[in-house]
Amino acid sequence: MKHKPLSGRTALITGASAGIGYATAEELASMGARVVVTARRSPLLHSLVQAIEAKKGEAKACVLDASNLEQIMRVWEQSVAWAGKLDTVVVNAGRGLAGGLLSSDASQWEQIYKLNVLGAAHLMRLAAEHMVQKGGGDIVVLGSVSGMNISPFSGFYGSSKFAITAAAEALRREVAAKSVRVTVVKPGIVLSEFQDQAGYEPGLAENWQAKFGKLLEPQDIARAIGFVVSQPPHVHINDIVIRPTGQDYP
Repeated sequence: MKHKPLSGRTALITGASAGIGYATAEELASMGARVVVTARRSPLLHSLVQAIEAKKGEAKACVLDASNLEQIMRVWEQSVAWAGKLDTVVVNAGRGLAGGLLSSDASQWEQIYKLNVLGAAHLMRLAAEHMVQKGGGDIVVLGSVSGMNISPFSGFYGSSKFAITAAAEALRREVAAKSVRVTVVKPGIVLSEFQDQAGYEPGLAENWQAKFGKLLEPQDIARAIGFVVSQPPHVHINDIVIRPTGQDYP
C-alpha cells in the first residue's frame, strides 16, 4: 500500500462546509489525515464527512460559529477528545464585505472583525498552546492578497486580513523555536460562494474572468495547503501567495 504523507496526523479545518475549507478537508483526508470539519451549516458538513468516508477516510463534523468564543472552546475540546491530538489547524472561516470605509455596510464591521480577526486569533492561540505542549504542528491561516494590497472592491475586509496576517506573523515568531509552523496562505481571486456572501455586484466574477482569464478554484488553494503541511519538520513555508496567472492587481 502506498504511504500517504499525512498518515497518523489529525487536522481541524474551520469554514469547511464549502469552498476552500471543503476542498482542504478533502485534500488532507486524501493525504491520510483524520479530519475534524467545522462550520455553521450542519447538513453540508455531514455531506462532506460522508464523501470522505466513502473514500476510506476518517472525519468528524462539529457545528461551529467561528466568531463565537464559547463555541470555539467547546469544539476545540471535542476535537481533542476525539482525535487525542491535533497536528494541523487550518484557520479558514471568514467572510468578505464589499466596499471601503465610505461604501461598505458599517453595521457589519463588528461581525467581520469578530470572525476574521478575533475568532481566528483565539483559535490560533488554542492551537499554538496545544502544539507547543506536544512538540510541534502546523497552523495555516487563510489570508488574502487584499491583506497585502488594499483592493478598491473590499477595503474594509482587506483591513481585517492585514490584521490577522500581522497576528500570524507575531505568533510565528513566538513559537518557531518550539517546532510549530505558522503559515499564511494569501489567495487571489477564487471562484466560490465568497463573492455572493460578501455582497459584490452581480456579474463581478464574470468581469474578473474576462479581464484576468481563468480564475482560481478552491482545489488550487487546498493543494497548496497540503504541500505546506507535508514538508519535512525543518522546512517552514511561512508565507505563500497564489493568484490566477492573469491577475495583475492587487
